[in-house]
Amino acid sequence: AAWVKKILGVERAGHAGTLDPKVSGVLPIAVAEGTKVLMALSRSDKVYVAVAKFHGDVDEERLRAVLREFQGEIYQKPPLRSAVKRQLRTRRVFSLELLELEGRYAVIKMHVEAGTYARKIIHDIGEVLGVGANMRELRRVAVTCFTEDEAVTLQDLADAYYIWKKYGDDTYLRSVLLPIEEIARHLPKIWVRDSAVDAVCHGAPLAAPGISKFEVPFSKGDIVAMF
Repeated sequence: AAWVKKILGVERAGHAGTLDPKVSGVLPIAVAEGTKVLMALSRSDKVYVAVAKFHGDVDEERLRAVLREFQGEIYQKPPLRSAVKRQLRTRRVFSLELLELEGRYAVIKMHVEAGTYARKIIHDIGEVLGVGANMRELRRVAVTCFTEDEAVTLQDLADAYYIWKKYGDDTYLRSVLLPIEEIARHLPKIWVRDSAVDAVCHGAPLAAPGISKFEVPFSKGDIVAMF
């Protein structure tokens, strides 16, 4: 986020979630007013591709069976080196998919709830298999609906900004910087009537008469986007 602030010359920039120094992949960054709605992404599910090294030989079918066992709600305690308090917590694993197994190395794709430690999942899988395992590489390939196919590099951003400043052409910059509402594109949506907007903006609860329409069903406690 600090590099983005420097490139664009803006006062505020923030990122949704963090990437460890040796982890690559998707890191959504918001600037200016966009930072106010980053929470909508920081709590969203993530997709990773991990390279695991087992400390002994493993049978492919047995490995696939163990991966199925880890799907659903699991208990996790953060690793020793973590920025949060080490207390037992529950996290949901939506899917674990074995992409490749060669010798003692496996490539595993995992779709998990925010706050899930991929490194700990690999370690625990190794324990269940009885051989031990550690994670050698990790790449975040998606943050909810944002995938690495949409990702841009800091150099892309710098080039787009330079072209806009020097030639006045913002075409490239518009493809790199997305509108603020894109942050909420994965959320259930509510359209508020014009007559209710001012009251809602001043903290009033939104009642049914103030709703023009809504996109999909949602439940109590869900985060929704209002337009």
